[in-house]
Amino acid sequence: MVVLRILFLRVLWALITLFAVSFIIFTAIEILPGDIAARVLGRYATEEMKAEFRRMRGLDRPMLVRYGEWLSGVVRGDFGDSLVSEFNVGEVVLPKLRNTLLLALYAFILYIPFSIILGSLSAVFREGVLDTVLSSLTLIGLSIPEFVMGTLLAFIFGVVLGAFPVVVAINVARSFGEAVQMMTLPAVTLAIAMAVYAIRMLRDNLIEVLESDYVRMAILKGVPMYLVVLRHALPNALVPALNVTALNLAYLIGGVVVVEKVFAFPGIGTQLIDSVFLRDAPVVEACALIISAVYIVANLFADVMTILLNPRLRTAK
Repeated sequence: MVVLRILFLRVLWALITLFAVSFIIFTAIEILPGDIAARVLGRYATEEMKAEFRRMRGLDRPMLVRYGEWLSGVVRGDFGDSLVSEFNVGEVVLPKLRNTLLLALYAFILYIPFSIILGSLSAVFREGVLDTVLSSLTLIGLSIPEFVMGTLLAFIFGVVLGAFPVVVAINVARSFGEAVQMMTLPAVTLAIAMAVYAIRMLRDNLIEVLESDYVRMAILKGVPMYLVVLRHALPNALVPALNVTALNLAYLIGGVVVVEKVFAFPGIGTQLIDSVFLRDAPVVEACALIISAVYIVANLFADVMTILLNPRLRTAK
């Protein structure tokens, strides 16, 4: 019962947070500088044309009324129509969201073995040359922003070596292999940005586990080191790293915005930036709310996993 009560409170707080975020998003778009009517109709539009555009789109009504109608539509899964293209927002956003999720999945698949292997090597050979090199590289990775890392990878592997395309036109990929090749550079950029945190945390946790009595006993019995790490040390060291992994899942959907723009990737991040420039409020609201929802759900997942894996939290009153 204690666990259910805690989970219920976490879910309730996540819903309240999402509601607050939806209001902040809607309000922030309202106060953006510029006139959406002038942006859509062009510089030669008359005031009468602008007024008619606002009336037809319902932009002349009070903000709270429009927010209530928009929120009720969102609950039903309807984000409205784009002010620029007049297409349904779902038709505009969902294909871009699919591309972003594919890119995030690819990056996460690269992130898991990358983090585990390098973190384990750094812990096993701690204070050695390999550990020093890996620690230095992770510190460098922590200090380099994603757009700089993406630009460097694009220049080295795209321009100099020509191994991967710099502009990711995934919509015109003719095969699965070609799509994977196109997504490699942005996926590697995201994987590196996530892994540098996980590697350092896994290294510290694994060193602590390797110094425990039961691991030392396994080593004294002659168990090979790779089996000691895989069977005894690594499973226990991975538990504290779950929170970092959950937060990295949240980062994926938010950090992908910058990376998508660097590689001109047709995802939800690029769509969000373009829609902000065009003042296409319904599309901006949908993209921002989806990104926020994924971030909130990822944090909720981290809280739930922490509660389920920590006996003290499960029995707390």
